[in-house]
Amino acid sequence: MAAEVLSWRGREVVWERMGDGPPLVLLHGTPWSSALWRPLAAALSSRFAVYLWDMPGYGRSSKSADHTVDLGVQGELFTQLLREWGLSRPHVIAHDIGGAVALRARLRHGATYRSLCLVDVVALTPWGSPFFTLVKEHADVFAQLPPAIHRATVEAYVRGASHRGLRPDDLDMLVAPWTDAAGQGAFYRQIAQADEGHTRELEPLLATLSEPVHIVWGSEDAWIPPDRAHRLQAAIPGSSLTLIEGAGHLIQLDQPVALTAELSRWLSEVAPPA
Repeated sequence: MAAEVLSWRGREVVWERMGDGPPLVLLHGTPWSSALWRPLAAALSSRFAVYLWDMPGYGRSSKSADHTVDLGVQGELFTQLLREWGLSRPHVIAHDIGGAVALRARLRHGATYRSLCLVDVVALTPWGSPFFTLVKEHADVFAQLPPAIHRATVEAYVRGASHRGLRPDDLDMLVAPWTDAAGQGAFYRQIAQADEGHTRELEPLLATLSEPVHIVWGSEDAWIPPDRAHRLQAAIPGSSLTLIEGAGHLIQLDQPVALTAELSRWLSEVAPPA
C-alpha cells in the first residue's frame, strides 16, 4: 500500500498499512525510521493489518526546525494516530524510544492496547550516552558540520548499535534520511531534545499495565544493556522476557530470523490464529 500523510499540529506524518487481520502497530526508535521494521512488517502482514509510521523529525515525515520532537510530543501524536486509524486496542511492538512513546500514550494519554511488546526500549533511567550529552550541549555546532564529516559521524554512531556489523545497504538505509540539509539539522535536534524526565515520570506507573507485556532484548546490546530488561520485567507485573543471543541494539538487523520467530511466537499467544 502506498504511504499516506497525516497533518498534525503543522507536522506531516508519513504512515502506511499492509495486510489484513487484527491491527498491529510498530514503533521505531532513534536514529531510525519505520524502514527498520519493514521486512518484519511484511512477514507479519500475512496475519495482521500492520501499521508503520515515521515520527516527526524522522524518516519520511517532516523535519521542520520549528517543531519540537521530544518524547512528550510523540506520545501525544501516537495517541491521536490511533484515533485517526480507528484502533481502540491494537497489538503494539515498539523499539528504542518507540517504547517510551507507546508507554506515554498508554500511561499518560489513555491509549489502550491488546498487547505490548517492548524491544530494547528506552523506558528506565538512565539512558543516553556521552555522545548524547555532547550533542545536547553543542547541537548548533554539530548542525553546521560539513556534510561529509556529518555523514561520517552518523555512520560511526549507527555502527555502534550493531553487534554483528552492518551491511553497506543497511547502513545506507539507516543513515540516508539524515544526510540532506533538513536531515542534518533534525538529527542533532532530536538528540538535543531528549529528556529523561519523559521516562522518569512513567516509572512509578509501569506497575499499572494490565495488558500482556513481553520484553525482548539483544543479549549484546551496548546502547541499553540487558540489565535494563531485567529491571523492566521486575517493574511490570506478569511481564515476560526473552533475550536474543548474538544481537545488539539493532536486533532487527543483527538477528532478523530469531527476532521474527520470537515476535511471531508471542503474537500467536496473544492473537491465536483463527
